[in-house]
Amino acid sequence: MRRVARGPVVVLTFELDALPAWQLEFLREGIELERPRFGTVEALAAALGGRTKIERISTPADCSDGFFEAFWNRPEALLDPDIRASQSMWALLDDGVEERIVARLGAALESGDWDAEYGHLRSQQSFDGSLRLVVSEP
Repeated sequence: MRRVARGPVVVLTFELDALPAWQLEFLREGIELERPRFGTVEALAAALGGRTKIERISTPADCSDGFFEAFWNRPEALLDPDIRASQSMWALLDDGVEERIVARLGAALESGDWDAEYGHLRSQQSFDGSLRLVVSEP
């Protein structure tokens, strides 16, 4: 991109290790599959070259996009098969893994364990998590 772009190059990406702790826990099998596809923001910045800065982007509580961090405060959404169908991670999983993740998350929500550990997220207005804007100037 930097080779052909005359102006700034802007890439919105994720820093997977900065996802909400509950997503790192419950979605770990999928996140490990995604890791090689995303790489690090530092590697992306280096590849773009030029004068590069990395900005953190907060995700609002009512984010309507379908990426999984958008549901940082609404874990129930990931129990919906239509929501999961819009996210590429789920298609990468081996047979049976999606069902195990959904069962694990569903059980934690039903028992109240999720809310006991992570319920404080429900009252936040935004989450400063994994979204990164990488801006490279020539």
